Amino acid sequence: MSSTKQIQDILWKAADKLRGSMDAAQYKEFVLGLVFLKYVSDAFAERRDKIAESLADLPESRRADFLDDRDEYTLANVFWVPENARWDYLVENAPQGVGELLDNAMDAIMRENPALTGVLPKIFNRDNVDKNRLKELVDLISDARFTGHGDRPAQDVLGETYEYFLEKFARAEGKRAGEFYTPSSVVRILVEVLEPYSGRVYDPCCGSGGMFVQSQKFIESRAGREHTHDIAVYGQEQNERTWRLAKMNLAIHHMDPVGIADRWADTFENDKHPDMRADFIMANPPFNMSDWARRESDSRWKYGVPPQSNANYAWLQHILSKLGDRGSAGVVLANGSMSSKQSGEGEIRRTMVEADVVACMIALPPNLFRTTAIPACLWFLTKDKSSQGAKALTDRRSEILFIDARNLGTMVDRTERILTDDDITKIADTYHAWRGTKSAKTKNQTYENIPGFCYSAKPDEVAENDHVLTPGRYVGATKIEEDPNAEPLADRVDRLKNELYTHFDESARLDQAVRAQLGGLV
Repeated sequence: MSSTKQIQDILWKAADKLRGSMDAAQYKEFVLGLVFLKYVSDAFAERRDKIAESLADLPESRRADFLDDRDEYTLANVFWVPENARWDYLVENAPQGVGELLDNAMDAIMRENPALTGVLPKIFNRDNVDKNRLKELVDLISDARFTGHGDRPAQDVLGETYEYFLEKFARAEGKRAGEFYTPSSVVRILVEVLEPYSGRVYDPCCGSGGMFVQSQKFIESRAGREHTHDIAVYGQEQNERTWRLAKMNLAIHHMDPVGIADRWADTFENDKHPDMRADFIMANPPFNMSDWARRESDSRWKYGVPPQSNANYAWLQHILSKLGDRGSAGVVLANGSMSSKQSGEGEIRRTMVEADVVACMIALPPNLFRTTAIPACLWFLTKDKSSQGAKALTDRRSEILFIDARNLGTMVDRTERILTDDDITKIADTYHAWRGTKSAKTKNQTYENIPGFCYSAKPDEVAENDHVLTPGRYVGATKIEEDPNAEPLADRVDRLKNELYTHFDESARLDQAVRAQLGGLV
């Protein structure tokens, strides 16, 4: 039985087999497509063995009927895998033409499982694919088994492996990876702050679906696995390959992939969820995007027409247009969005502040994103900062919470920083205490301004700062707390002076002694 780490190592070696023969985006699709195929085959085989075990007392003819009953699989959240798509069959027949076999297997699985229609890659039998390397890749993946890990379902093992691969590919692809991967600690801040226990969760630029997967993990850790279906996820993605990754990612985590638009498309040009009113929105749009489909008459521009040169305020307004009356959103944007006055952006920001839709601004530390050197921040938006009736929240109308988290995080190497569990908890708890959420009350937490870290500002203060929303302008300097048992500063200075004089005196005496000894030798 392989450990999850061993599986990941095996599969990363598999990726290296193809690295030299195709571009990074293509081999990502190759490897993750095969990982998915191996997973559904292993899960199917595991389910089949359990059915057979439960039918041990029945005649063989009766057992066959149950073994081929699709309901026995689908009711257990296992995809039906036709015989020509099962991994043992593929390995056995690979010498006869592995590329064609794999394409046919992908086709067969999509045909038998409507949720996967158009999702799996059929790219294995192309002329530019080295069939010898592909055969080696299949052999390597055969060494990985996603079932039989104690009490851990195959789904969990593959889910972790899939996420591991997305991160590894993001590192390999560098800047281009921003379209499909957001650092996990950044995603966790969004999820932990918003607490999406139930309702509609939407991401207008969903990448590989990381926001949705993290939302599921949050619910499972707080409320139990049985509640993970209390959310319905909806997303859209412009890049075809990334759209496929998102669909597979959701399927792997037993989340309904139907909520991802049925085809890849540009959110501004072709909104696939025009009637969406979400309870929670989480997004990491492309930073400072200048090449975007802009229409001045678009009804989404409630707070002002965003400039063609930068789509940051187009994303913010699109997201606000999708929020339900009591919905909340968290958005990752470049730091410039907090202070820019170019092309009318300052005026749009002023209008948003005066409309009271900005709840919280968080300045993130540097080096969180390998895909860009641009400093980033988090915007939290809502249309209702009142107590919201039975929720009994703290009324925060006409207030904005500023959090300066630039000093948090730990460098894991020379170029990358991560936010620890404690860092994420500190940020989320601060917001929850400010808002008076149920989780804050459970922890008996109350909000107070902390110099250098957080501050709740009134409209006049924001206006005095020309509606610039950079947290550093509001939180002030960190308060230095003195230890009551510490030595007073004046006494410490005197002591150090005395120590220094003593040191010089001893040095002078030593010098005289050495000179005397040398004089006696001459």
